[in-house]
Amino acid sequence: MKPVPESPSGRAVRALATNRRAFRDYQVLETLEAGLELRGSEVKSIRGGHFSVNEAYARLADGQAWLVGFHVNPYEFSRVDTCDPLRPKRLLLHRREIERLAGRLSTGGLTLVPLKLYVRRRHIKAELGLCRGKRTEDKREALRRRTADREAERAIAAHSRGRRS
Repeated sequence: MKPVPESPSGRAVRALATNRRAFRDYQVLETLEAGLELRGSEVKSIRGGHFSVNEAYARLADGQAWLVGFHVNPYEFSRVDTCDPLRPKRLLLHRREIERLAGRLSTGGLTLVPLKLYVRRRHIKAELGLCRGKRTEDKREALRRRTADREAERAIAAHSRGRRS
């Protein structure tokens, strides 16, 4: 498990969700942090854990970055029910970052996927990953490697327990 990112002041930030499916399906080449433009009821709902980031991806359109497929359930105590759970949320990035990402994404074969959602100083942030899709053989190889590592750790633990007694 990856460590929770730290804020510049050294305090740990609170992770809301990690997109484990993205790490399984994609090879992460580079990561960056982006803020989210949200409505008040969406913030309350996200802080309560009523959201899903599994199907989400980022798209660049008209010089802006958008998070598409990010599902936020309506906040149950909200007075206004006009919030669409699947509306695209704007990602808050600097112009240079958007232009650099547009150049990288135009080469083809790459996609922008949210890897993690967390709270940093009252603001909800998304860690985005510039990713390339894994092939089925790569996924199988990663599974084999994880299984072999797990068995090796078990063997080492069993061996060290045998010495102590």
